Amino acid sequence: MDTKKLDKKWWKKEVGYQIYPRSFYDSNNDGIGDLNGITEKLDYLKNLGITLIWICPIFKSPMDDNGYDISDYYDVNPEFGTKEELERLILEAEKRGIKIILDLVINHTSDEHEWFLEALKNPESKYRNYYIFKRGKNGLPPTNWRSHFGGSAWEKVEGETDENGNEMYYLHLFSKKQPDLNWENPEVREELYKMVNYWLEKGIAGFRVDAINSIKKTKII
Repeated sequence: MDTKKLDKKWWKKEVGYQIYPRSFYDSNNDGIGDLNGITEKLDYLKNLGITLIWICPIFKSPMDDNGYDISDYYDVNPEFGTKEELERLILEAEKRGIKIILDLVINHTSDEHEWFLEALKNPESKYRNYYIFKRGKNGLPPTNWRSHFGGSAWEKVEGETDENGNEMYYLHLFSKKQPDLNWENPEVREELYKMVNYWLEKGIAGFRVDAINSIKKTKII
């Protein structure tokens, strides 16, 4: 599918069907719905009049938050299948006039993403600025911000206390296993734009972007 030829408001004309892969259709009897299961049901969906399938998170993830904690934007979580099986689904859907959009999270990653692991390992790494790290004061977090999941939105970084006893923290507006990306960093934006274009070139029609209203943060003094 050449997404460049799509009208900017194409999605308003589609008949959509949201799929949570795990519970949709299990093609290999392992107890978990998968991408091949969706492919097998394309004719059924077409007969319903569906022209757009919105697939909930399928990117590689430790599944701390049902896949909304992505550890690799370029791979599929193995329990759902492979990247090749996703490409086959896109191709077979297109043959039937069905577009595919994916759930995408770009406010934060998993704490198991290679960027965050490198940011923790090396404070001087460029990846430290891919996230939002801030030193606390007087034994307290940098701000009184609260996580959507309850408790402080700041998590201590072990072993980074300064000579005054002030500890380093990273920001997570959701789970502590979902560190927020620093959208003020142009390198982060370029990485994410590159990833989005990668999937568009694979034939994905678009994305439902989760938590997009959280990417802009109030400046922290």
